[in-house]
Amino acid sequence: MTRLENLGGSLGDGLGSCEFLWDLTGARVNPACVQYISIVPSAAAALVLGYYVLQALLPARPLWLQDFAAEESKYVGELRRTNKAWTLWTVLLLLSTTIGLAISIISALFASQSFVGALSVAPWAVAVLVVGARRPKSTPALLVFLYGLMLVCQITVVVSISPLYGRTLALRVSEICLTVFIIIVILMMPMRSPDLDSSDVCLPSRPPTHHLRSPEDNMTLWHFMTVAWMAPLISLGKRKQLNDEDVWLLPYEFQHSRLHYLFREVRGSVLIRLLQANALDLIITTFLGILESAARYSTPVLLQQLLRSIEDPKAAKKTAITYAALILAVRLIATQSGVFSLWFCRRCYERSRGEMVTMVFEKALSRKAFGSEGDVAESKDSTTGVNGVSNCTEEFTHSLLKRRFLQILRFLRLGMLQRFLSTKTEATKKRSRASMGKILNLLRNDVYEVAQRFWECQNIITKPLGLLLSVTLVWKLLGWPCLIGVSVVIAAQLLNILFVRVLLRLERVRRLATDTRLQVSSQFIEAIRHLRWYDWQMSWLNRILESRQHELRLRVITGLLNVAIASSNFLAGCLFPVIAFAAYTLLAGQPLRVDVAFPAIQLFSMLDASLKDLPELIRVLLNANIALGRIEDFMSEPNKEDSMIDRASSVPGVVFSNASFAWPGFSECILKELDISFSPGLSLVCGRVGQGKSALLQAALGELDKRDGRLVRPDAMIGYCSQSPWLQSMSIRDNILFGAPYNETRYKQTLDACALIPDFAGFKHGDLSNVGENGIGLSGGQRARVALARAVYSRATVLLLDDPIAALDHGTATTIVQRLFGGSLVKGRTVILVTHRVDLCAHLADQIVEIREGRATVVDKASFTTHQNALRSTSPGPPREEDQIQKQDEDEANAVPDKFIEEEHRAKGGVVASVYWQYVKAGDLRLWLGLVLAIVFFRISRLSNFWFLKSWGEAYGETRESSIFDLFGSLPSPEVNVRPWLIGFLIVAVLLATAFCLTEIVMLFIVYVAGKHLFKDVLHRVSNATFRFYDTTPIGRLMNRLTSDFGTLDGNITYQLQNVAWCSISWLSAVVIIASTTPLFLIFTIAMTATFVWIFMWFLPTSQSLRRLEMVSLSPLLSNFGTLLEGLTTVRAFHAQAQFQARVIVVTDAFQKMDHFYWSLQAWLMFRFDSLSAISIFLLTLLALYDNLSQGLTAFVLTTAANFVNNTHFLCKQYGQLQMEFVSVERVVELLDLEQEPTGSVQPPASWPSYTDDVIFDNVTIKYAPHLDPALSGVSFRIPGGSTTAIIGRTGSGKSTLALTLLATMLPESDGHITIGSIDLSKVNVHTLRQRVTFVAQDPVLFPGTLRQNLDPGEAYSDDECTSVLNRIFATTSSSSSTNTMSTFTLTTPIETGGKNLSQGQRQLIGLGRAILRRSPVVILDEATASIDTQTALEVQRVLREELAESTVIMIAHRVEAVREASWAVVLDKGRVVASGKAEEVVEKQFMGFRHDR
Repeated sequence: MTRLENLGGSLGDGLGSCEFLWDLTGARVNPACVQYISIVPSAAAALVLGYYVLQALLPARPLWLQDFAAEESKYVGELRRTNKAWTLWTVLLLLSTTIGLAISIISALFASQSFVGALSVAPWAVAVLVVGARRPKSTPALLVFLYGLMLVCQITVVVSISPLYGRTLALRVSEICLTVFIIIVILMMPMRSPDLDSSDVCLPSRPPTHHLRSPEDNMTLWHFMTVAWMAPLISLGKRKQLNDEDVWLLPYEFQHSRLHYLFREVRGSVLIRLLQANALDLIITTFLGILESAARYSTPVLLQQLLRSIEDPKAAKKTAITYAALILAVRLIATQSGVFSLWFCRRCYERSRGEMVTMVFEKALSRKAFGSEGDVAESKDSTTGVNGVSNCTEEFTHSLLKRRFLQILRFLRLGMLQRFLSTKTEATKKRSRASMGKILNLLRNDVYEVAQRFWECQNIITKPLGLLLSVTLVWKLLGWPCLIGVSVVIAAQLLNILFVRVLLRLERVRRLATDTRLQVSSQFIEAIRHLRWYDWQMSWLNRILESRQHELRLRVITGLLNVAIASSNFLAGCLFPVIAFAAYTLLAGQPLRVDVAFPAIQLFSMLDASLKDLPELIRVLLNANIALGRIEDFMSEPNKEDSMIDRASSVPGVVFSNASFAWPGFSECILKELDISFSPGLSLVCGRVGQGKSALLQAALGELDKRDGRLVRPDAMIGYCSQSPWLQSMSIRDNILFGAPYNETRYKQTLDACALIPDFAGFKHGDLSNVGENGIGLSGGQRARVALARAVYSRATVLLLDDPIAALDHGTATTIVQRLFGGSLVKGRTVILVTHRVDLCAHLADQIVEIREGRATVVDKASFTTHQNALRSTSPGPPREEDQIQKQDEDEANAVPDKFIEEEHRAKGGVVASVYWQYVKAGDLRLWLGLVLAIVFFRISRLSNFWFLKSWGEAYGETRESSIFDLFGSLPSPEVNVRPWLIGFLIVAVLLATAFCLTEIVMLFIVYVAGKHLFKDVLHRVSNATFRFYDTTPIGRLMNRLTSDFGTLDGNITYQLQNVAWCSISWLSAVVIIASTTPLFLIFTIAMTATFVWIFMWFLPTSQSLRRLEMVSLSPLLSNFGTLLEGLTTVRAFHAQAQFQARVIVVTDAFQKMDHFYWSLQAWLMFRFDSLSAISIFLLTLLALYDNLSQGLTAFVLTTAANFVNNTHFLCKQYGQLQMEFVSVERVVELLDLEQEPTGSVQPPASWPSYTDDVIFDNVTIKYAPHLDPALSGVSFRIPGGSTTAIIGRTGSGKSTLALTLLATMLPESDGHITIGSIDLSKVNVHTLRQRVTFVAQDPVLFPGTLRQNLDPGEAYSDDECTSVLNRIFATTSSSSSTNTMSTFTLTTPIETGGKNLSQGQRQLIGLGRAILRRSPVVILDEATASIDTQTALEVQRVLREELAESTVIMIAHRVEAVREASWAVVLDKGRVVASGKAEEVVEKQFMGFRHDR
């Protein structure tokens, strides 16, 4: 009988003698159990075969088991036709598995006496069957698992039954080599089917480009495992600063164009939808988390066996080396699992975040544009879901789940948590419509909070599992004494429930405080120009700083609660080993030897972490529940109800039949019993201020709630032009086209009809010029005409125009009326024009509708004819225009003017030291010194803890060895008296906990002080920056820095600094200890550190570039939301929701891709660092064995060495993370360097300016920036003190620029001067100037609050004064025939953000009220009555003459009645003074007939 047959027989005989699987002494599998090893791959093969059989029988899987948004789903038909084709990889796989099957059969024949041995054939047979049947052309994931398991079992068998000889050895080695070869083949196979188109996927070997998708879409398993596909981007990032065009597109499964539309189809609540869309990732990450937990908890067990093998004189060094090798293998498995886990966790996180971002944006597109606090609750109670039942179903499911959860809590006696969940807070009961600040907070914080829980979802399983494993292993090591130690930690957790309950309540309040701060900051940034014109910025700054102080105060309170929780947890963790060891030594009478103490400490640390993680897990889940509830509240806000409109394609106009409308959320109707039709042709809508003219257009658009009657309109887009022109930060042409195809003929006709051709001739890039944010690069009239052109150019059959000619000079308005409303562009279209300038349009109108007290009546057209003819005789003729648009030679790519757009700055290279120093100074140097001392104290306490244990363990027996210092030699032997050792250990534990608590408290106050000072300093710099900064910086960019970047400052950034300091001190102390033990260790540590640093230096440049790109790409996302909310009505009127949704998808892709590749880079670093750490610890263990150190010293050195390796690892990672976090600080600090507006050196006397002071312009040339063309050129004129002066000129002639120079927002060139009285405005204190000169803009900014707060934000006047002004200005709208709604306005009347609950005319009246209240010696009115009807405007002029009789009033006006009473006039054209002097003479000379009119 051969040796192999003898071996097979012996294995068969030993089937019943396998009493234990692992031989602890020999560090190998029990030879009697080797036969069972063959069962493992066979069982795995059965599972693989079963999976494929089920897949064939059940092709349709539920959604939660499908790969959401997988690319293959698009090509199912193609794959089915081609999936049976052969490839080189398929042939190699089939050939090698067939050879393996033959070898396994031969091995089984030789071992015929063992039935179990014959099972080794099964895995090969299944592999052959699967490969032959499926012919895989891409990586077969299950076969990788099967072959990997087979390889482990094959090696285990060979090692356990060695030595082998001859044929047996050859067969075993051949089988192992063949398995390795097959695994290599599979590793080299593409993970994506080669049948799919790969032309748009970048290969891992090619340079990165933004034209191609990430190599993740076409890489091998080896690239995936090692993250080697990132190499091209890393190489490029090391050579240069990365730009957007250097970064790949997102992989297919991450792109939101597909994710969003698939996510829309998923039904249920937000949570249910997210779970269904990401369930597969959650399952995979949970499995990987369990694998990592098993690997992590096996390390202390293996360490114990390693130490025992060193202590045992009979054990060979091979045993210790085997355990060291097993520790290495376990660490490498954990490393590989970590790479996979990070990728799938990131996919789950990124996709859930992107799904929520696009979902919130889509909701913003569809929700009602107006509302009040009761809006949401009222609508929710009175409406159902889309299908009529979905809301009820979701509510039932939610309540059922909540009842079940409360029953579980009741069973577990967690009464406080139960009551917390079952009790609704006041914030939950009272819902309000989401403001801009809240939506920004939803996007920046709540969405992240929820997505973060999806990233960490595996913790729900792994944390309790870790607790179970920890308790089991500690029990195995110490026995029952461990339970006494566990009781201490459990008691601490029960105490923490009180803290957590209070913390969660405060967290809700803190989030509301953050919402408030963001809302106030957003309003401040949006209105900064207007606030500075009135010098009100300081009062607003105080409001913001108060809200910030309130937020920080709550952050400190919640932070102290967190410190209390963390400190009690840490103290319990320190007392845990003290009490457990006391019970183990005193009560159980067991010696605490080294092989027990150090593994126990490691297990205690794990158990303590698990016990602390459970309350933390509950806390973060409840926080996520709060965030999810806020998102759900937003999603439950009522949508615009298009069902109230009868859409008919055959109806050419708009028909109201006995229809009544109210603003959403209000019960009182604003429009009553409308019974009117608008047919093709021009219909004029007129009426007094606040009567409902704009509301009529809103009703036609479906933006109001229809209370009664019927509204019929075409089922198509509507060309809408709002009263306040809404433009986007893009070229003029793109604003006009608004997504429509470019038709050159129609486009030129539109420009001509809207009188835009002369304006474009003056622009460097013509109609390709960028208008800047909110059209800041255009004058008010130009903005109005571009918005009008957008409506006219569209193919809409219905045009709703809300007073677009109000802001135009008389000549331009006349031109537009003649060319547009009398031309072919509106022929056959229903045009509803709201206007106060009926005199210009009445002769072309088909009907005229007057709105009075919310009711519409058609008036006789003849009643307007006489007045129209009289005014037309005094009107200037239309200005002469160019016949054609100037041909533009510049390419569109270069069409962004320097005037209004600047690319957001990105720093290069590492974060400079000055940024760190700026933050350190903001946090108070004394606090930082205290932090360093606390960390040093903590580290000394930690080392004392380990050294004390080493000395304690070695104190048993006759010898007491110490290679450095015998610090505890005076203590008695623990065998005689263990109590001094326990007392010493307790003292060290208490010192350690004290140091931890001190560190946390100091860190908390550093966060508070730094956040407070930096926010205050930044706001002061922003509020005093030059006006040029506001012209070139979009609001979204500023808000990004005030929200996202300050969120980082308030968050973990200081803790990153703390971690770097901690790791640095730990690293240095570890080096000292290792070097003092053996010089060989020091040489190795230097080499290892150099390797870590070399890898890290490849990582750092690319990570910094990606992080900066990520922060920059977030600004457009926030800007898009702000832009959308401002122009929501226009977007919906044009049916442009899909266009805007597509745009936000593109922006989200751009933002997410930077984040995606940044974390992919982290995975690249993690794989290399973790692998190097595992190998380094293995080599350090071999060095310790080579030096023959004692067991205690070996344990101490290995623990210190492991800490050294981990600290080296984490120091690099934490420094890199710190650099990334400090990018936010860098961006904030950049705002501290903003160029500040000169405040002026001359403080004028209190009597300046007097009412008789002349205003003199002397050769004034104004430029928006030094490199730009002048907006005013050589302007010289005088305005007599006390006069009423009209500034006249065509739209865009420089009138508003001239007016703003009187506020010193722009200073003249060096040879020009502007003086009021005898004081040069370029030298006067600007704050004093703006307090004494009043500027009323055409579109005054209103703030949320009361009417009193809007009239006098600085609270400089009494309530009686404000009431008097209110009565005077509102009295202008009263008439004998009607009861005006304005009479109901009081100082306490609420005003919504931007005054959205008021008409444009009413907002202008409030702006004029501010001027009357201040009664400044110089008052500037910039088209301040443009949106007010003629009759009211005349009354307003009378009031202004009476109230400002002594003031110098400078009026920019276009309407004749607005300048009729002027005593002085200045005419501008193209930035130059054409004429100036007495009004009669100037106007008679420029516009014939003025005298006749007077």
